[in-house]
Amino acid sequence: MSTDNVLLAAVRAHTRVLKLPTVARECETLGRQSLAEGWSPLQYLRALLDAELAVRAEHAIGRRMRAARLPVHKTMSQFDWRRPHGLERARVEDLARGAWIPTARNIVILGPVGTGKTHLAIALAIEAIKRGHHVLFYRASDLVRALTEARDARALSRLQERLRRVSLLVVDELGFVPFEKAGGELLFDVLSTRHERCATVITSNLAFSEWNRVFVDDKLTAALLDRLAQHAEVLVTRGPGDRVPAAATKKTDSRSDESKPKATQEVPALTR
Repeated sequence: MSTDNVLLAAVRAHTRVLKLPTVARECETLGRQSLAEGWSPLQYLRALLDAELAVRAEHAIGRRMRAARLPVHKTMSQFDWRRPHGLERARVEDLARGAWIPTARNIVILGPVGTGKTHLAIALAIEAIKRGHHVLFYRASDLVRALTEARDARALSRLQERLRRVSLLVVDELGFVPFEKAGGELLFDVLSTRHERCATVITSNLAFSEWNRVFVDDKLTAALLDRLAQHAEVLVTRGPGDRVPAAATKKTDSRSDESKPKATQEVPALTR
């Protein structure tokens, strides 16, 4: 066995102990490249460590993606800006950079069904994951059900703690399914506990004035909106939605304003 082979075997043995699998896999290939291109020993070492870090970062993103429980994979690059969503692209792309997450701000996305609210919420979550944030995604109805089941199983505090600590919580489709008063109170508790601590994304087809239909109690609704007012970016989507057939779209466009869904007309600003 040649000296190089002996050294290569020793390096790979050390990488197993040090748990550096990418260094073990790439050391020979990068070694040949370093000789061919005249790298210094430090350049070679840097290339090995860069490769190890890149693979670890990729694996970490994969773990966070699985933990987030996203229903589908939808990215910012896949969002169809040609449709009349009524959104300012520059503003959305700025939010995708995630500067609002460490400052515990919230994003509320309002609009009719099929106008890209869930797509945007998932895309923002994916961008957050890429930047090292831990994310959890729930449909509002699923979150209320999980909270109710945890309460009944006497495991509510554990779930509440997990929801409190995650960097970004996405609550999708608020208002699609009505809750009982107890469920609304459990959801309110989650959102109010995260206030000024961690970031949240909420999507809804209801205008703010209709959120009392979700939380049942007018005081709970007012208290939640008051908290959101301090730290919220509000995005409002417009249009008939991409799930509406063309014939239905024409019919919808011909209706009077009074007959249109309230979420497309009335989106009062969050003010204190």
